[in-house]
Amino acid sequence: MPAFAAPDGTLLAYRVLGGEGPPLICLPGGPMRDSVYLGELGGLSARRQLIMLDLRGTGRSHPPADTGSYRCDRQVEDVEALRAQLGLDRVDLLAHSAGANLATLYAARHPDRIGKLVLLTPSVFGVGITITGESRLAAARLRQDEPWYPDAYEALEDLVAGRATAGTRQAIAPFLHGRWDDAARAYDAADEAQKNAGAVAAYAAEGAFDPDATRAALARLDVPVLLLAGGFDVSLPHSAATEYAALFPRGRLVVQPGAGHAPWLDDPERFTAAVTDFLGTAQVRNPA
Repeated sequence: MPAFAAPDGTLLAYRVLGGEGPPLICLPGGPMRDSVYLGELGGLSARRQLIMLDLRGTGRSHPPADTGSYRCDRQVEDVEALRAQLGLDRVDLLAHSAGANLATLYAARHPDRIGKLVLLTPSVFGVGITITGESRLAAARLRQDEPWYPDAYEALEDLVAGRATAGTRQAIAPFLHGRWDDAARAYDAADEAQKNAGAVAAYAAEGAFDPDATRAALARLDVPVLLLAGGFDVSLPHSAATEYAALFPRGRLVVQPGAGHAPWLDDPERFTAAVTDFLGTAQVRNPA
Protein backbone atom coordinates (compact mmCIF):
# COMPACT_ATOMS: atom_id res chain seq x y z
CA MET A 1 0.00 0.00 0.00
CA PRO A 2 1.29 3.51 -0.74
CA ALA A 3 1.84 5.75 2.26
CA PHE A 4 2.74 9.33 3.15
CA ALA A 5 3.64 11.33 6.23
CA ALA A 6 1.00 13.43 7.96
CA PRO A 7 2.09 16.90 9.16
CA ASP A 8 2.93 15.46 12.59
CA GLY A 9 4.99 12.66 11.05
CA THR A 10 2.41 9.87 11.45
CA LEU A 11 2.66 7.44 8.52
CA LEU A 12 -0.71 7.11 6.79
CA ALA A 13 -1.65 4.49 4.21
CA TYR A 14 -4.15 4.46 1.39
CA ARG A 15 -5.36 1.96 -1.19
CA VAL A 16 -5.80 2.70 -4.89
CA LEU A 17 -8.66 0.83 -6.54
CA GLY A 18 -9.36 0.99 -10.26
CA GLY A 19 -7.21 2.63 -12.85
CA GLU A 20 -9.75 4.46 -14.97
CA GLY A 21 -11.18 7.90 -14.44
CA PRO A 22 -10.06 10.79 -12.25
CA PRO A 23 -9.15 10.08 -8.62
CA LEU A 24 -11.82 10.21 -5.94
CA ILE A 25 -10.59 10.43 -2.34
CA CYS A 26 -12.82 8.34 -0.07
CA LEU A 27 -13.08 8.89 3.69
CA PRO A 28 -14.46 6.01 5.79
CA GLY A 29 -16.94 6.25 8.62
CA GLY A 30 -17.23 4.16 11.77
CA PRO A 31 -15.99 6.44 13.14
CA MET A 32 -12.39 5.25 12.86
CA ARG A 33 -13.13 2.12 10.83
CA ASP A 34 -10.64 0.54 8.42
CA SER A 35 -11.53 1.76 4.92
CA VAL A 36 -11.57 -1.83 3.68
CA TYR A 37 -15.25 -2.06 4.66
CA LEU A 38 -16.12 0.23 1.75
CA GLY A 39 -15.01 -2.46 -0.67
CA GLU A 40 -15.02 -0.97 -4.16
CA LEU A 41 -18.21 0.97 -3.42
CA GLY A 42 -20.46 -1.30 -5.43
CA GLY A 43 -18.24 -1.19 -8.51
CA LEU A 44 -17.60 2.56 -8.52
CA SER A 45 -13.94 1.70 -9.06
CA ALA A 46 -14.83 0.87 -12.68
CA ARG A 47 -15.83 4.52 -13.17
CA ARG A 48 -13.36 6.39 -10.96
CA GLN A 49 -9.97 5.71 -9.43
CA LEU A 50 -10.77 5.32 -5.73
CA ILE A 51 -8.22 6.58 -3.19
CA MET A 52 -9.22 4.87 0.06
CA LEU A 53 -7.59 6.61 3.03
CA ASP A 54 -7.00 4.65 6.21
CA LEU A 55 -7.39 7.25 8.95
CA ARG A 56 -4.59 7.43 11.50
CA GLY A 57 -4.55 4.37 13.72
CA THR A 58 -6.84 2.36 11.43
CA GLY A 59 -6.17 -0.22 8.73
CA ARG A 60 -2.49 -0.01 7.78
CA SER A 61 -2.00 3.58 8.93
CA HIS A 62 0.21 4.00 11.98
CA PRO A 63 -1.17 5.15 15.33
CA PRO A 64 -0.09 8.68 16.27
CA ALA A 65 2.21 9.50 19.16
CA ASP A 66 -0.43 11.96 20.38
CA THR A 67 -3.74 10.11 20.77
CA GLY A 68 -5.49 13.48 21.03
CA SER A 69 -4.87 13.82 17.30
CA TYR A 70 -7.62 11.27 16.67
CA ARG A 71 -9.99 14.21 17.17
CA CYS A 72 -11.87 14.85 13.94
CA ASP A 73 -10.83 18.45 13.40
CA ARG A 74 -7.18 17.54 13.94
CA GLN A 75 -7.35 15.03 11.08
CA VAL A 76 -8.31 17.67 8.52
CA GLU A 77 -4.66 18.28 7.67
CA ASP A 78 -4.19 14.56 7.04
CA VAL A 79 -6.63 14.90 4.14
CA GLU A 80 -4.81 17.99 2.92
CA ALA A 81 -1.50 16.12 3.05
CA LEU A 82 -3.02 13.32 0.96
CA ARG A 83 -4.17 15.86 -1.63
CA ALA A 84 -0.63 17.18 -1.87
CA GLN A 85 0.77 13.65 -2.01
CA LEU A 86 -1.43 12.88 -5.02
CA GLY A 87 -0.45 16.08 -6.82
CA LEU A 88 -4.02 17.33 -7.04
CA ASP A 89 -4.93 21.00 -7.23
CA ARG A 90 -8.52 20.22 -6.25
CA VAL A 91 -10.00 16.97 -4.95
CA ASP A 92 -13.24 15.22 -5.60
CA LEU A 93 -14.10 13.90 -2.16
CA LEU A 94 -16.53 11.18 -1.03
CA ALA A 95 -17.22 10.52 2.64
CA HIS A 96 -19.44 7.94 4.29
CA SER A 97 -21.32 8.28 7.58
CA ALA A 98 -19.00 9.66 10.32
CA GLY A 99 -16.44 10.43 7.63
CA ALA A 100 -18.74 13.23 6.49
CA ASN A 101 -17.82 15.14 9.64
CA LEU A 102 -14.20 15.11 8.51
CA ALA A 103 -15.14 15.97 4.92
CA THR A 104 -17.22 18.98 5.88
CA LEU A 105 -14.51 20.28 8.20
CA TYR A 106 -12.02 19.89 5.36
CA ALA A 107 -14.34 21.73 2.95
CA ALA A 108 -14.84 24.50 5.50
CA ARG A 109 -11.09 24.94 6.06
CA HIS A 110 -9.93 24.36 2.47
CA PRO A 111 -12.84 25.40 0.22
CA ASP A 112 -10.49 26.19 -2.66
CA ARG A 113 -9.27 22.58 -2.69
CA ILE A 114 -12.68 20.97 -3.27
CA GLY A 115 -13.84 20.02 -6.77
CA LYS A 116 -17.01 18.08 -5.98
CA LEU A 117 -18.21 16.64 -2.69
CA VAL A 118 -20.26 13.48 -2.11
CA LEU A 119 -21.72 12.92 1.37
CA LEU A 120 -22.95 9.36 1.61
CA THR A 121 -25.54 8.77 4.37
CA PRO A 122 -23.67 11.37 6.43
CA SER A 123 -23.46 11.80 10.18
CA VAL A 124 -24.92 15.14 11.29
CA PHE A 125 -22.78 15.86 14.36
CA GLY A 126 -20.41 18.23 12.63
CA VAL A 127 -23.21 20.46 11.35
CA GLY A 128 -25.44 20.34 14.42
CA ILE A 129 -28.64 18.96 12.91
CA THR A 130 -31.06 17.50 15.44
CA ILE A 131 -32.69 14.18 14.57
CA THR A 132 -35.78 13.48 16.64
CA GLY A 133 -36.64 10.07 17.97
CA GLU A 134 -40.00 10.20 16.25
CA SER A 135 -38.40 10.80 12.85
CA ARG A 136 -36.28 7.68 13.36
CA LEU A 137 -39.31 5.67 14.42
CA ALA A 138 -41.28 6.92 11.43
CA ALA A 139 -38.51 5.74 9.11
CA ALA A 140 -38.45 2.40 10.91
CA ARG A 141 -42.20 1.89 10.44
CA LEU A 142 -41.61 1.66 6.70
CA ARG A 143 -40.26 -1.83 7.42
CA GLN A 144 -43.24 -3.17 9.37
CA ASP A 145 -43.81 -6.07 6.97
CA GLU A 146 -40.32 -7.49 7.57
CA PRO A 147 -40.18 -10.68 9.69
CA TRP A 148 -37.58 -9.19 12.08
CA TYR A 149 -39.53 -5.94 12.55
CA PRO A 150 -41.29 -6.43 15.95
CA ASP A 151 -38.14 -7.11 17.98
CA ALA A 152 -36.07 -4.52 16.12
CA TYR A 153 -38.73 -1.83 16.51
CA GLU A 154 -39.05 -2.51 20.23
CA ALA A 155 -35.28 -2.13 20.58
CA LEU A 156 -35.36 1.13 18.63
CA GLU A 157 -38.12 2.44 20.91
CA ASP A 158 -35.87 1.63 23.88
CA LEU A 159 -32.95 3.44 22.27
CA VAL A 160 -35.03 6.55 21.54
CA ALA A 161 -36.35 6.54 25.11
CA GLY A 162 -32.86 6.27 26.59
CA ARG A 163 -33.27 2.65 27.71
CA ALA A 164 -30.53 1.17 25.51
CA THR A 165 -28.71 -1.94 26.71
CA ALA A 166 -25.60 -3.73 25.52
CA GLY A 167 -27.61 -5.64 22.92
CA THR A 168 -29.63 -2.72 21.54
CA ARG A 169 -27.28 -1.83 18.68
CA GLN A 170 -27.30 -5.36 17.31
CA ALA A 171 -31.07 -5.60 17.71
CA ILE A 172 -31.70 -2.52 15.56
CA ALA A 173 -29.07 -3.39 12.93
CA PRO A 174 -31.65 -4.54 10.34
CA PHE A 175 -32.99 -0.97 10.16
CA LEU A 176 -29.64 0.17 8.78
CA HIS A 177 -29.86 -2.05 5.70
CA GLY A 178 -32.17 -2.25 2.74
CA ARG A 179 -32.06 -6.04 3.03
CA TRP A 180 -31.19 -7.95 6.17
CA ASP A 181 -29.30 -10.67 4.31
CA ASP A 182 -25.94 -12.41 4.59
CA ALA A 183 -24.07 -9.44 3.08
CA ALA A 184 -25.64 -7.06 5.61
CA ARG A 185 -24.87 -9.41 8.51
CA ALA A 186 -21.24 -9.74 7.39
CA TYR A 187 -20.94 -5.95 7.10
CA ASP A 188 -22.14 -5.54 10.68
CA ALA A 189 -20.16 -8.47 12.06
CA ALA A 190 -16.90 -6.99 10.76
CA ASP A 191 -17.46 -3.60 12.38
CA GLU A 192 -15.88 -4.30 15.75
CA ALA A 193 -12.75 -5.93 14.32
CA GLN A 194 -12.25 -3.17 11.75
CA LYS A 195 -12.69 -0.25 14.12
CA ASN A 196 -10.11 1.39 16.38
CA ALA A 197 -12.28 1.35 19.48
CA GLY A 198 -9.80 3.38 21.50
CA ALA A 199 -9.96 6.23 18.99
CA VAL A 200 -13.75 6.43 18.71
CA ALA A 201 -14.31 8.64 21.77
CA ALA A 202 -11.40 10.89 20.83
CA TYR A 203 -12.83 11.43 17.35
CA ALA A 204 -15.73 13.45 18.73
CA ALA A 205 -14.00 14.77 21.85
CA GLU A 206 -14.71 18.23 23.19
CA GLY A 207 -13.62 20.86 20.70
CA ALA A 208 -13.90 18.60 17.66
CA PHE A 209 -16.91 20.40 16.23
CA ASP A 210 -18.14 23.97 15.99
CA PRO A 211 -21.42 23.52 14.08
CA ASP A 212 -22.23 27.23 13.76
CA ALA A 213 -18.84 28.05 12.25
CA THR A 214 -18.97 25.02 9.96
CA ARG A 215 -22.46 25.82 8.71
CA ALA A 216 -21.41 29.41 7.99
CA ALA A 217 -18.43 28.18 5.98
CA LEU A 218 -20.50 25.63 4.07
CA ALA A 219 -22.99 28.35 3.15
CA ARG A 220 -20.14 29.97 1.21
CA LEU A 221 -18.92 26.75 -0.42
CA ASP A 222 -19.40 27.31 -4.14
CA VAL A 223 -18.96 23.73 -5.38
CA PRO A 224 -21.42 20.98 -6.36
CA VAL A 225 -22.41 18.78 -3.42
CA LEU A 226 -24.33 15.50 -3.56
CA LEU A 227 -25.97 14.16 -0.42
CA LEU A 228 -27.00 10.57 -1.06
CA ALA A 229 -29.38 9.16 1.53
CA GLY A 230 -30.98 5.74 1.93
CA GLY A 231 -34.75 5.63 1.83
CA PHE A 232 -34.79 3.18 4.77
CA ASP A 233 -31.90 4.61 6.79
CA VAL A 234 -33.03 5.39 10.35
CA SER A 235 -29.70 7.08 11.07
CA LEU A 236 -30.55 9.87 8.59
CA PRO A 237 -34.32 10.26 8.16
CA HIS A 238 -35.58 12.21 5.16
CA SER A 239 -36.22 15.44 7.08
CA ALA A 240 -32.63 15.53 8.35
CA ALA A 241 -31.23 14.71 4.90
CA THR A 242 -33.24 17.55 3.39
CA GLU A 243 -32.00 20.00 6.04
CA TYR A 244 -28.41 18.87 5.53
CA ALA A 245 -28.46 19.25 1.74
CA ALA A 246 -29.92 22.74 2.12
CA LEU A 247 -26.77 23.89 3.95
CA PHE A 248 -24.95 24.04 0.62
CA PRO A 249 -25.64 26.66 -2.07
CA ARG A 250 -25.21 23.98 -4.73
CA GLY A 251 -26.41 20.99 -2.73
CA ARG A 252 -28.38 18.18 -4.33
CA LEU A 253 -30.27 15.50 -2.38
CA VAL A 254 -30.73 12.04 -3.88
CA VAL A 255 -32.64 9.43 -1.90
CA GLN A 256 -31.91 5.88 -3.02
CA PRO A 257 -35.15 3.89 -2.69
CA GLY A 258 -34.98 0.74 -0.61
CA ALA A 259 -31.47 1.50 0.66
CA GLY A 260 -30.10 1.74 4.16
CA HIS A 261 -26.91 3.16 5.60
CA ALA A 262 -24.64 1.39 3.07
CA PRO A 263 -26.50 1.91 -0.22
CA TRP A 264 -23.71 0.49 -2.36
CA LEU A 265 -24.56 -2.90 -0.80
CA ASP A 266 -28.31 -2.63 -1.32
CA ASP A 267 -28.34 -1.67 -5.00
CA PRO A 268 -24.85 -1.28 -6.48
CA GLU A 269 -26.03 -0.33 -9.96
CA ARG A 270 -28.37 2.40 -8.77
CA PHE A 271 -25.72 3.69 -6.38
CA THR A 272 -22.90 3.85 -8.91
CA ALA A 273 -25.18 5.43 -11.52
CA ALA A 274 -26.21 8.22 -9.12
CA VAL A 275 -22.65 9.00 -8.01
CA THR A 276 -21.21 8.79 -11.53
CA ASP A 277 -23.94 11.02 -12.92
CA PHE A 278 -23.06 13.63 -10.31
CA LEU A 279 -19.28 13.43 -10.56
CA GLY A 280 -18.99 13.25 -14.32
CA THR A 281 -15.50 12.76 -15.69
CA ALA A 282 -13.83 16.18 -15.22
CA GLN A 283 -10.13 15.78 -14.45
CA VAL A 284 -8.83 17.60 -11.38
CA ARG A 285 -5.09 16.90 -11.55
CA ASN A 286 -2.75 19.82 -11.12
CA PRO A 287 -1.49 20.64 -14.64
CA ALA A 288 1.81 21.68 -13.09
